[in-house]
Amino acid sequence: MSFKHSLISTVALTALLGTAQAQTVRIGNQGDALSMDPHSLNETTQLSVVGNVYEPLVGRDQNLKLTPRLATSWKQVSPTVWRFELRKGVKFHDGKPFTADDVVFSIARGAGEGSDMRSYTNDIKEVRKVGDHTVDIETKLPFPILPDVFTFFYIMSKQWCEENQATKPVDRRKGIENAASFRANGTGPYRLRERQPNVRTTFVRNGAYWGKIEGNVVDVEYTPIGNDATRVAALLSGQVDVIEPVPVQDVARINASGKTKVLQGPELRTIFLGMDQKRDELLYSSVKGKNPFKDKRVRQAFYQSIDISGIQKSVMRGASRPSALMVGPGINGYLADMDKRLPYDPEAAKKLLADAGYPNGFEVGMNCPNDRYVNDGEICQAVSAGLAKIGIKVKLQVETKGTYFPKILRRDTSFYLLGWTPSTYDAHNVLNSIIRCVDDKGAGQFNLGSYCNPKVDELTNKIQSETDVAKRNAMIKEAFQIHTDDVGHIPLHQQALAWGVANNVSLVQMADNVMPFRFMSVK
Repeated sequence: MSFKHSLISTVALTALLGTAQAQTVRIGNQGDALSMDPHSLNETTQLSVVGNVYEPLVGRDQNLKLTPRLATSWKQVSPTVWRFELRKGVKFHDGKPFTADDVVFSIARGAGEGSDMRSYTNDIKEVRKVGDHTVDIETKLPFPILPDVFTFFYIMSKQWCEENQATKPVDRRKGIENAASFRANGTGPYRLRERQPNVRTTFVRNGAYWGKIEGNVVDVEYTPIGNDATRVAALLSGQVDVIEPVPVQDVARINASGKTKVLQGPELRTIFLGMDQKRDELLYSSVKGKNPFKDKRVRQAFYQSIDISGIQKSVMRGASRPSALMVGPGINGYLADMDKRLPYDPEAAKKLLADAGYPNGFEVGMNCPNDRYVNDGEICQAVSAGLAKIGIKVKLQVETKGTYFPKILRRDTSFYLLGWTPSTYDAHNVLNSIIRCVDDKGAGQFNLGSYCNPKVDELTNKIQSETDVAKRNAMIKEAFQIHTDDVGHIPLHQQALAWGVANNVSLVQMADNVMPFRFMSVK
């Protein structure tokens, strides 16, 4: 785009909004989107940011209900085939039309080498172009909730990717970059203006957007501010208009300022711990020749060493809900009667370790981010302290998510912390992505410790196809019971959302922690 054309667009937008000055919102987040490539990292901050530029076939409204986006309608034409009618008249930001070819290309790209979105596509058998604005998606098994799966799967321009040598996703595991890392060409309500990784990324309203943009914001400045105190100070001084997250200890101060407020609410994300259960010898441990995490007694000892009430009170300051399951309230398939944690019991944990052959404990490495979840580094320190009481010496490595995610996604870890929000708001998503056995198609893509129970896989496939709600929920319960009995992972809690917002800014806080710019307005 030429400078002249850009200037004219901005002037036109300003006139359209009826204001003498473009409305700008400045966002300070604890972390950055690691790439502008929508298929490079299946992580909420990443998908939230790029989801303002790119769009899915099916989206969510402010109440998280399914809503048409690039597809205007969808229906099952057979038990394993879904037909999507695509929106006509949509253009990518470079002016080229959106067609079925872009959908076929994007799904193949997201299923291919280097993609972090393969858990979205692992059950797809084939994508067929029926017409210029019609596609059929055939699944390996009946998949009644397939439209829900696509709400975070964004469509790219086939022609743009080919012209810019970006036909394969940016591989975060290998550090491979391409044009899609720093540039973007979507169909969404905002265009990428400038990308400075870990410094600032700016966006401008798409004046040619096909749909309605509910808010009045023209420009968005997105700045990563990792330090909690600095982020809060930036909000209170007026340097930024929105921060996420608000440190739990600063909620009262922000609310008392008279110029800012904290929006709080439950989040659908579950924070949990994973353990390498596949290698015959752990990468980072004093135990040689075997893997202690293959023994359920060791996994249970780790679980029962964790004082989750202490973490809730001291680390999270009450802004968390301890959990025994890998999903929480608000997710379809959540089972309140199963949500009872094993008791915190260091003495029982010591006995389990001794029975497993580790009466004096052992040393193990632990990986944790310090800028992704609420008080993530502090949670890992508390977990390490609890383990120390039962003789486990943790070598804790806490780091920015920019280096943390590539490492654990390579499975270069023995023990790690992760958070997960099921993108479908359904238990099948966590079973498919986190719990089922790992394959080379995308199943278990984020099961980074390679927990595996074939019975859980069998149930996961049945849950995918079952339409009878009672039967489906019974199978979900059975799958979660097996996983719980195996201590396949160690659930910790659901964290609470806390966004700091200037009083002259309105926005929508969604329970999946996504922040759409199109819902923002400046008064």
